[in-house]
Amino acid sequence: MIGVRRRAPEPATGLRAELAALDEPRRAPRLRVLVLIAVVLVAGLLAAAYFWVRGSSLSAVRDVRVTGLVGADAGQIRSALVTVARSMSTLDVKHDEFHTAVAAYPEVKSVTVSTSFPHSMTIHVVEQNPVAIAVAGSRRTVVSGDGTLLPNVKPTASLPTIALRVAPAGSRLSGAPRREASLLADAPGTLRARIASATDDPTHGLTVQLRNGPLVYFGGAHRLAAKWSSVVAVLATPSSAGAGYIDVTDPSRPAAGPGAS
Repeated sequence: MIGVRRRAPEPATGLRAELAALDEPRRAPRLRVLVLIAVVLVAGLLAAAYFWVRGSSLSAVRDVRVTGLVGADAGQIRSALVTVARSMSTLDVKHDEFHTAVAAYPEVKSVTVSTSFPHSMTIHVVEQNPVAIAVAGSRRTVVSGDGTLLPNVKPTASLPTIALRVAPAGSRLSGAPRREASLLADAPGTLRARIASATDDPTHGLTVQLRNGPLVYFGGAHRLAAKWSSVVAVLATPSSAGAGYIDVTDPSRPAAGPGAS
């Protein structure tokens, strides 16, 4: 009997490949969904960890540095700011609370805060610069260049005066006195000690009286920096000695004379 050897069936490679190709489009969306779920879970864990650290002692403010304070109330302002700072986290700074803490001190112009994780905070204070004393009868109040009244700042003899008909009702000058304060704020440092007063003259506009010196006519409240530069240049010339007035209404053509014009 002759045996017949049967050939083993060949693997259905073609069929398997076709089935795999059919299954691939179904596996790709599932993979993308799994990746998306993993990303969401990781993001959630990171967010939860961040908020936990932000509200924990790991980021609590402990080291506070306050810069920029030099006025009479510097100690009180610094104490108020430090108290607020130590109630916060370096990862959760509530800026409005710092402004609220210094609202009672008009001499504070602005407050900026920066942090360094984990525990350090720096608070920089910009103070209003006193430029004059607003005089209304017996009331004398220091004012800044933008007209803000600074009742906590002690008047000094070196500051020029601005005469007021009535005491200001609010916290800031308005009208002509405010323009006078702005004029004084623009004065160069070399001249500030020489200024006795500022007024708004009906004839010559903004006017400055120098101590033991001439009147200076500025006219309108424009180009003040150029006008002050012109005043400095005129005072530097020997021919201005003994002048009664200097007119810098047009800063490119200053004039000086022996008496008030």
